[in-house]
Amino acid sequence: MNKRRSYLSFLVLLSFFVVLYFSFFLIRNKTSFFGKAFGKKADILVDAGSAFDLERSYVWKNLAQGGEENGRMLYPVVSKIKKISPDYIRIDHVFDYYEVVKGRENGRLILDWSNLDLTISDILAAGAKPFISLSYMPDGVSNGDVTDVPQNWADWEFLVRSLVEHISGKNGLAIPDVYYEVWNEPDLFGKFRTKGKKSYLDLYFYAHRGAVSAKNTLPFKIGGPAITSHYKNWLVDILNFASSNSLRFDFYSWHTYSPDLLKFESDVIEIEKVLLDKGWDKKLELIISEFGITGDNDKRYDTYFSAIHNLAVTALVEGKIDKLFTFEIKDGLGGEKYWGRWGILTHEKWGEPMEKPRYNSFEFLNKMKGYSVNTAGFGSWVRGFAKKEKNTIRLLIVNYDARNKNYEAVPVKFINLAPGNYVYSRFSFLESKEVARSNIVVGSSGVWQTTEFLDPNTAFIIELSPLTQAP
Repeated sequence: MNKRRSYLSFLVLLSFFVVLYFSFFLIRNKTSFFGKAFGKKADILVDAGSAFDLERSYVWKNLAQGGEENGRMLYPVVSKIKKISPDYIRIDHVFDYYEVVKGRENGRLILDWSNLDLTISDILAAGAKPFISLSYMPDGVSNGDVTDVPQNWADWEFLVRSLVEHISGKNGLAIPDVYYEVWNEPDLFGKFRTKGKKSYLDLYFYAHRGAVSAKNTLPFKIGGPAITSHYKNWLVDILNFASSNSLRFDFYSWHTYSPDLLKFESDVIEIEKVLLDKGWDKKLELIISEFGITGDNDKRYDTYFSAIHNLAVTALVEGKIDKLFTFEIKDGLGGEKYWGRWGILTHEKWGEPMEKPRYNSFEFLNKMKGYSVNTAGFGSWVRGFAKKEKNTIRLLIVNYDARNKNYEAVPVKFINLAPGNYVYSRFSFLESKEVARSNIVVGSSGVWQTTEFLDPNTAFIIELSPLTQAP
């Protein structure tokens, strides 16, 4: 009897520890069974009567090309870029890769913009405007390599002024509304800081002085710093420096490479808080001038996962920042066609550049036309935004889960609809077509609701389009 009691006690104790261990395992690893308790499910509300004009309404229509090769990188893919209708294309290495400095004459720099102009012409041919990262320090100007400070700041000032006059000048290329971003990832390329001997603030000061002294120009914007990630101290120090020196600081830019949406969200929340705390009453554009899953080569860049990440980040920041630049347009030259590079298009060495799934995400996003509409009720995995074009309402929803586990039944309620008959359509990103269609009736309450079922890492556009309108 005592043995049996001891044996049962042992089993109970063992069971307790097994359950305890299993519980901790689930919590630590956030499995689909236990992990969902730690996230918020979506319950979406769309106010169809709230359409308003928002300057930030097409945040995704911007692309960036890295310095994969010297020279005219975009030329082979201009027609494919034009097809997805970008507003801006960002380029860097404008001073070193395009060999603009040809020497000196009587102590003055001799400049040649002809190589850069070819890439500018490709940007314009793609239907976009240039977003210029003022980088890097060219031979004949640098005190060392391309990431060093200049031998004298007057050369840097002259270089920037000449570039602005050439691109934005009425007697130059005469392109309006160009963005000039001072440097590219200064905390990495050059190890600049906002204090000390090698200060980014010096780099900005003389670039700013050159830009604003440019003569006879069309409107343009200047800002930065395009740091590798948002850092609060960088933003605070630049705002203080711009205020104390009466400098223009038209936009704050940073880069984000992360599979975690919370990183994007927390950055924006902190930036808005800094601006509020400092009483920054000037209009300051917020720009993520490069983003992706990771800054390293990663095979996911060649798959649908990167496309869903693109859609999810866009849905998260739409209406919260001004511009989001997907990095990058075209792969560099690798040892094979698909090598986990960041491009949305493959390199022409392997034949006709191929469109990766992330390219197709822009075709999907471009369906979201019209004015912004107030929405609420997004969750930890399901994000989205809505647009109104005339009387047609579109809602993009994306279920993004880096662990590929979250299945979700999402309640969606539309309010303040005009009473009448509508066509309900549902378009799938993965299938690139309409996957559901039916006629619905909206009564005098102006309310209609449904439940949408989303597998992990899928995206849909729900469209309500009037069939007939009640008088």
